Amino acid sequence: MRMYDIIEKKKHGLALTRDEIFDLIEEYTAGNIPDYQMSAFLMAVYFRSMTDEEIFDLTEAMATSGDIINLSEFGDRSVDKHSTGGVGDKTTLIVAPIVAAAGGIVAKMSGRGLGHTGGTVDKLETFDGFRTSLSPEDFSAQVQKYGIAVIGQSANLAPADKKLYALRDVTATVDSIPLISSSIMSKKLAAGTRSIVLDVKCGSGAFMQTANDARALAEMMVKIGKAHGRNTAAVITNMDVPLGHAIGNALEIKEAVDVLCGKGPEDLRTVCLTLASLMIELSCSIPADKAREMAREILESGKAHAKFCEWIEAQGGDPAAAKDTSLLCTAKHVKKICAESDGYMLSCNAAAIGTAACVLGAGRQTKDDVIDHSAGIILLKKPSDFIKKGEVIAELHTNRTGTVAEAEAILRSAFTFSCDKVEPQKLIYEIVN
Repeated sequence: MRMYDIIEKKKHGLALTRDEIFDLIEEYTAGNIPDYQMSAFLMAVYFRSMTDEEIFDLTEAMATSGDIINLSEFGDRSVDKHSTGGVGDKTTLIVAPIVAAAGGIVAKMSGRGLGHTGGTVDKLETFDGFRTSLSPEDFSAQVQKYGIAVIGQSANLAPADKKLYALRDVTATVDSIPLISSSIMSKKLAAGTRSIVLDVKCGSGAFMQTANDARALAEMMVKIGKAHGRNTAAVITNMDVPLGHAIGNALEIKEAVDVLCGKGPEDLRTVCLTLASLMIELSCSIPADKAREMAREILESGKAHAKFCEWIEAQGGDPAAAKDTSLLCTAKHVKKICAESDGYMLSCNAAAIGTAACVLGAGRQTKDDVIDHSAGIILLKKPSDFIKKGEVIAELHTNRTGTVAEAEAILRSAFTFSCDKVEPQKLIYEIVN
C-alpha cells in the first residue's frame, strides 16, 4: 500500500477496500505514516465522505488497534451508555445504578473532561478515595458482585482513534460524520458491551448544533453498532440549555443523588429514565413499556440510590457522602447573580454557561489543568420561567475569587429575555433504533 495512492483514491471520491482501510490504520498507529499524509487523507474524507461499508471497516480497524475488553462472561446483559457531551450532563451517575438494579451489567470506561466541566470519572473522584483504576481482576469481580463498575479509559483502548482524534483536532476535520461516528463507536466496540445506548446532544452546548446533524450522527452510529452485532439505539436530546440546574463536579453529584432520592429537576429525571429504559430493554430483553415501568419503579423505590451507594463504596469512595452529600466539598465563595429587569427567560446558551463554569475552576482548559471539584454554577431559572427584577437567577461557586467578574460577564451574556410568555423547549427530539 502506498499512502499516496490511498489519498489520491479518496480525493476522487472512490471507496477504499477493507484491506486498504485496515492497512492504513495499522501503519498509522505504528508510526509508519507521517501526520502530513494522514492530514491530507482526513481532509479528503471531510470533503468526499465515505460509504457505509467504509465507515464500518474504519470503525472496526480502530477498535481492534489495541486492547479489546472481553465481557462474554456476562452474556447479553452487558450494556454501555455514551453521551456526545454537554453541559450539566451527569446522566451516567443516575442511569448506571438504575440499570444495574434492574439486572443489567454496566461495565463502563469513561473519560476525563476537557472543557466545560469534568467527565464522569472526574465527577466520581469528588468522593474521597474513589478508585478510577482497577485491575482487570478487580474490575471483573466488582461487576460480577454488584453489576456496575465505572473506571477511567485504558490507555491502549483504540489507540488509533486517540492518534487520529488529536490530528483531527488541529486540522479542522473534527466535524465529519464518518470520522466522528467511527471515533465514538470504535471505543464502544473495544469496550466489549453487547448493547449500546447513545445520548446524542443537540444545540448550543453540544457538538452537533442542529437536529438534522444530530440525527445523521445518531443514525450512522446505530448502523455501525448493528453492523458489528451490537444492540444499539440512540436518543437525541436538547442541549441548548444545560441539563438540570447544577454545572460542576460536586454540584452535579449532589443533584444526581437528589434525583436518586426522588427529588431533583424534572428534565434530568426525564432524560435519565428514557436512557435507562432503553438500556434495560436491550440488555434484559424485555418490552419497552415494561422496561419503562421497571426503571421508574427502581428509581422511585430507592433501589437505585441503594445501588449507587453500594457502587461508590465498592470502588473505595466514602459511603457516608453518597448518602449525605453535604459531606462533599463545597466552595468558599458563592456569588448570587440577580435579574436586572422583569421578564421571561427566552434563551440560556449552554456553551457560554459551560465556559463560565470552566473559568470558575470546574473544568480544564488544557489536559494538565487541575479541577476544583467544588466549583461550578447553579441555575435557579431556565427558559420559559418568569423572573422579577432582583430575583436570583444563578449562583457562582468558586474558590478563585479573581475569576468571579469574568465568569459573571460570560454568564450574563448567555441569557436573553422577553416581555412575552415563552413556551418550554422540547427536551427529547427523537429515538433512533
